[in-house]
Amino acid sequence: MVADGAPPLSDADPGTDAETATDAARSDANTDTDMHGTDVDVLVIGAGVAGLSAARALLDAGQSVMVLEARNRTGGRLHSTDSGLDLGASWCWAGEQRVARLVEEFTLPTHPQHLAGDAVYDDATNVVRLDGNPIDVPASRFSSGADTITQHLATAVDGHAGGVIHLDTAVHEVVDVGDHVVIRATTHDTACVWSARRVIVALPPALAVRAIDIEPPLPSDIAQLAASTPVWMGTITKVVAVFPSPFWRASGLSGSAVSHRGPMREIHDMSGPSGSPAALFGFAPTSAATGPIARDDVIAQFVRLFGPDAADPIELHIEDWRTQAATSPPDVEHLTDHATFGDPRFARPQLGGKLHWASTETGHVAPGHIEGALAAAERAVGNILTTITTEASS
Repeated sequence: MVADGAPPLSDADPGTDAETATDAARSDANTDTDMHGTDVDVLVIGAGVAGLSAARALLDAGQSVMVLEARNRTGGRLHSTDSGLDLGASWCWAGEQRVARLVEEFTLPTHPQHLAGDAVYDDATNVVRLDGNPIDVPASRFSSGADTITQHLATAVDGHAGGVIHLDTAVHEVVDVGDHVVIRATTHDTACVWSARRVIVALPPALAVRAIDIEPPLPSDIAQLAASTPVWMGTITKVVAVFPSPFWRASGLSGSAVSHRGPMREIHDMSGPSGSPAALFGFAPTSAATGPIARDDVIAQFVRLFGPDAADPIELHIEDWRTQAATSPPDVEHLTDHATFGDPRFARPQLGGKLHWASTETGHVAPGHIEGALAAAERAVGNILTTITTEASS
């Protein structure tokens, strides 16, 4: 059941100790059959592609799973417009087998990134048309939007007897109480308490350690690693402009550009198959100092790079991931050490084997890609199922 918010399973005071809160949650759950009981095998924090992928795999393995998501939608950083234009993740690449399996399973249409034509280089003083397109590389895009992946995964979780997804539910505490963990969350200003045998944190680690009080505290090296890991897309505003036609192609341009003047630093063609819908998109780095990206500045840059036909987009989407509290911590712009992506220490379960990391930043392959998120989820699920098998045989 995908629920808009989660009904409280405990009216316990937030200051109540973890054991008492768990007992209260169990008491309430006895009369709440819709929640499948308070105790679930695994509670997943975050309904992005990593969290939903992990949830489905665990359900298929016979575990009961609850997914809590702070947003009012599933998908996380996979977020698309109604016409399938991506405001978050866009691409997949050859060799990304986990993504390829989902594309095949869900029969998701894809099309190649448009490459043909000349690129544009915008330096500090003028605009230069390049010979060819040295900016783009072969890649594929999801014709109906990248969030069709998470829509299918959410449907699979929701349709499973042991699965439930709660939206608008922000977790703020995870407490290890011995043989299980207690999870406290808030939905629409209402406190909720659950218990689970294990928890998967499918959030950017830097966000998780700032937004969630984990008790007992993580080891200092793990806490520091998590706190210092950059958030993929966390300092980026993604701009998508839709036009009546891909006019730049008629001029022999690829739609690709690199700019040193901005506000967008990098621009690409985002048109659908055969050029429809016709769209350009760009990445603009943002910070507290620069503030939000202005519509007029974006349009002026498009005109400077691609000509007067760019002056009147029929749609303009400006998605500032820095300001999204469910993605980025307040100090996200200061997290710059990308060497922490995929650090092997993220593979180590915490809280005595009960807490597992799963986000694209923690992926041991392709961190920062959808593939990296799926790899991290796969690792977390594998660790959990291995532990269950070991416990059953001991």
